[in-house]
Amino acid sequence: MMFSDAFMAIADPNRRYLLEELRRGPKTVNELAAGLPVSRPAVSQHLKVLLDAGLVNAKPEGTRRVYTVSNAGFLKLNIWLDQFWDAEQLGSPGN
Repeated sequence: MMFSDAFMAIADPNRRYLLEELRRGPKTVNELAAGLPVSRPAVSQHLKVLLDAGLVNAKPEGTRRVYTVSNAGFLKLNIWLDQFWDAEQLGSPGN
């Protein structure tokens, strides 16, 4: 099953954890796997889902791949979400 939808990609708590870690700075799969109770191959699979959804980037450095958050991917999400807020709702408490 291919997860190209960003919302499906971030629905998984392990992938949200990976995104939070990458928000702190670029990391390799091994660095990311150290903080999760799943195997390194499972982390790679989660990263593939995030890559397919456009939420992370991967850059080869020697024999490793370094992952970073994709600002462009999150900008698209933000633009889509922004359509649900309007100036009246943002300025008035309780709406």
